[in-house]
Amino acid sequence: MTARIADMRALARKLYDAAVRAADPALAVRRHFESHPPAAPAAGGQTILIAIGKAAPAMLAEAMAHVSGPMTALAVTHDDNGRDIPGARVLTAGHPEPDEAGLAAGQEIIALLDRAGPQDRVIALISGGGSALVPAPRPPLTLADKQQVNRLLLASGLEIGQVNLIRQQLSDLKGGGFLRHAAPASVTALILSDVIGNDLGAIASGPTVAPLGSPREALELLAGRGLLEKLPPKVRGLLESDAPPAPLPEAENHLIGSNEISLAAMLAAVPEGWAARIVSDRLTGDVAEAAARIASAAAGSQRDRPEALIFGGETTVALRGTGKGGRNQELALRIALMGRDWPGHWVFLSGGTDGRDGPTDAAGGIVDGSTADRIRAAGHDGAALLANNDSHAALQAAGDLLLTGATGTNVADVQVLLLA
Repeated sequence: MTARIADMRALARKLYDAAVRAADPALAVRRHFESHPPAAPAAGGQTILIAIGKAAPAMLAEAMAHVSGPMTALAVTHDDNGRDIPGARVLTAGHPEPDEAGLAAGQEIIALLDRAGPQDRVIALISGGGSALVPAPRPPLTLADKQQVNRLLLASGLEIGQVNLIRQQLSDLKGGGFLRHAAPASVTALILSDVIGNDLGAIASGPTVAPLGSPREALELLAGRGLLEKLPPKVRGLLESDAPPAPLPEAENHLIGSNEISLAAMLAAVPEGWAARIVSDRLTGDVAEAAARIASAAAGSQRDRPEALIFGGETTVALRGTGKGGRNQELALRIALMGRDWPGHWVFLSGGTDGRDGPTDAAGGIVDGSTADRIRAAGHDGAALLANNDSHAALQAAGDLLLTGATGTNVADVQVLLLA
């Protein structure tokens, strides 16, 4: 690896780190409460703080510092992100696969909300990952039913908003279910967005907002992907028989962090002497199409000086093989294979801001013009691994996994292509 490429790889990681810092959940909560101090509960009441998602511990700890008087505090987060918070309970649950711990956590949240009265105030702290972390299956569904549906959805190629529309119909907390259990207490939600476009109904499947669609629309989405016959019978029966729900209680929902804020931070961190621009903050859809869009942007670069092309979004992968990886690793591998003959020097990074990409230990990948050669030198066929959805093995062979550990936040994915 040349010194030039090594420097560019270091810069790509610097820009990724700037994106993660800009999504710091504690700072986002602090900024909100400095301008909107939380109201005190009525006489005899308490503040109930419930944090759900990958950023739950940091959001809860900061929120507790701004609340006075009696309070009950609970956080549910993923297994490698839990930590002790004095005065609060922190529960860990599985992600992306819902598990028994998540089921128990959902039941605990429901029990806590059901005890809330009009004298209480509920503060919901919501971040990405909440859909899987708190499964709360609607009767008569079981956790096994939800797990089967979740596996089908993760492999379906549906976009995140479509996936969440379906999940909402099957949950006792999602799609506004949180509000139904919290009534008659007042609810304020602070939301860190991991969804492109920041549709509040799609973030953690929208526990404090109206559902994205109806049971009939969920059935149509599933039918369009040929999944109806693969559904557990109880799931299909629930969707086919369910009536539209009653109107939701009201809530105050506040967006406090997003992918766009992180992309702006990346742009600001590009060093002097580099041209830089945000090419797209809507890099969504199939990962192969996203790779083609990135390659097209590279082809249009003037190359009169070094350039940083910045992207943000959340792609989808339709699973056709038996390998292991995630959307960011697959995107990086596709660019590595497509860019073998690109002129000059280039480095590409694609990473999840949560530090985790699919069921792996990596946040994504960081590749350059010699990645494909390193894969081959390690005795592997990069194209064959890609066809088997085995991007993790390919990038591991090249030494090109982006390994960060859990970041404690999540505002979807960021990408940067450096050209020199």
